[in-house]
Amino acid sequence: MRGFLIFWAGPIGFLWGWYFLSYYDLSMGTYFFSREMHEKVFAIYGGILGIQPETIPPLVARACVVDTALVLGLIAIRRRRQIFNRYKAWRAERAAYKKLSSASAA
Repeated sequence: MRGFLIFWAGPIGFLWGWYFLSYYDLSMGTYFFSREMHEKVFAIYGGILGIQPETIPPLVARACVVDTALVLGLIAIRRRRQIFNRYKAWRAERAAYKKLSSASAA
């Protein structure tokens, strides 16, 4: 799980952190987070891809959502026994609670 946070959530957080800081021009005195840099980066990507620069952020957001779902699905497949055991324990606890509450109500 630590590797997931380092190699997946770290870069995604950095990407979206840069995007929103540069989009709202919260540069904190650096050019990297300026709106001018934001416009140049998306103009370059738009030129390379042959699409309008303003269409790139929604495409990236959609790709991040799909990729995150795939990565979490792979993690769930690897840990399916643990997940199933936790689910069974939760169901047993819930059934015992219902049984106890119905017995005390009578």
